[in-house]
Amino acid sequence: MSKPPLTLYLAAPRGFCAGVDRAIKIVEMAITKWGAPVYVRHEIVHNKFVVDGLREKGAVFVEELSECPDDRPVIFSAHGVPKSVPSAAQARNMVYVDATCPLVSKVHIEAQRHADAGLQMIMIGHEGHPETVGTMGQLPEGEVLLVETPDDVAHVEVRDPAKLAYVTQTTLSIDDTADIVTALKARFPDIVGPHKEDICYATTNRQEAVKAMAPKCDAMLVVGAPNSSNSKRLVEVGSRAGCAYAQLVQRADDIDWRALEGITSIGITAGASAPEVLINEVIDAFRARYDVKEELIETAVESVEFKVPRVLREAG
Repeated sequence: MSKPPLTLYLAAPRGFCAGVDRAIKIVEMAITKWGAPVYVRHEIVHNKFVVDGLREKGAVFVEELSECPDDRPVIFSAHGVPKSVPSAAQARNMVYVDATCPLVSKVHIEAQRHADAGLQMIMIGHEGHPETVGTMGQLPEGEVLLVETPDDVAHVEVRDPAKLAYVTQTTLSIDDTADIVTALKARFPDIVGPHKEDICYATTNRQEAVKAMAPKCDAMLVVGAPNSSNSKRLVEVGSRAGCAYAQLVQRADDIDWRALEGITSIGITAGASAPEVLINEVIDAFRARYDVKEELIETAVESVEFKVPRVLREAG
């Protein structure tokens, strides 16, 4: 029986970014250097497949530093941590490695620089997301105010409207963030923004590829985890860009084939913490059911690479 034809559009860039790649290498190199177990505060990146793979190699994932013994190394996740966490590790004489993405660290440095200049911070982000918690935790309580929507801007209470700056979570929707920034500038004309956009290159590139791909597709799948902010934003971007059906899947087993009945084209992309093996798994699932013609939708070429900390590059 012949398979129905299907055009499979594959977004590029997709999947792992430089910050995620670096964070995973840090855990692997730490296990090689110090042996198992190595503790990791919070999921190193938001992807179950990746976390489970590192757990098998000897990583122990915990939510708080208090769950870690003093005599084993601990790694801080790519999302960043409040200043209180490394301070507590130092107080306990712990060996620790900070796997915070350098682009998140840039936002931390910005926030501190603005605070040193006497400015109160407004952060555009998602409440409770580890990156937001980490960035807000760079400054004392009350010095960083969180807004999630343009409506929040109307209700935020600031100390001095003439002494404000804003930063953003790095994994937000470009368009949503632009709307919030517009609202901030309308209410607080003197507010100071970042020298360069805080939303990271990988988030931007993946969203632009989805915008180019979405109008061509009957449906679109984003490979990523439900707790991955950048993956969820890709689904939203795809829907807004004209794709009638856009869904998040962790693995090929999650595909809702009944919802895809009758399609002639599918777009596939992946969040920045999803490995290529899972993308290939999804593609193979479509090849098993359809006569697939594959087309690449490439909107950027990425060559960014971040070094791991020196302590891991030195001989053990």
